[in-house]
Amino acid sequence: MPVFVRRNGEMVDRATGAPMLTDDDRAKPIAVPFIMSDIPEYRSPIDGRVIGSRTQRRDDLKRNGCVEYEPSISPTKGKIRNKDFAAKRGLKVSEEFL
Repeated sequence: MPVFVRRNGEMVDRATGAPMLTDDDRAKPIAVPFIMSDIPEYRSPIDGRVIGSRTQRRDDLKRNGCVEYEPSISPTKGKIRNKDFAAKRGLKVSEEFL
């Protein structure tokens, strides 16, 4: 099984230097994989532990019974309806809740 490495901005076979190709079209080079950098270090607002990686973030959320924020799971879909909450934070109440 070939091992591919990145050379000069292109994915190539480590042994032969041949470009990585798709299964469908051997004449067209495959797109380079996306590599996401890690997150900057911060203190968990939940328990104060230092979080320095995405893995630690996932573990912190799981350990404390929390989930990543998703507007789709919010009953108001991320819109603000509480006037006191909005006023305290300098935000505006969504039009549909006025």
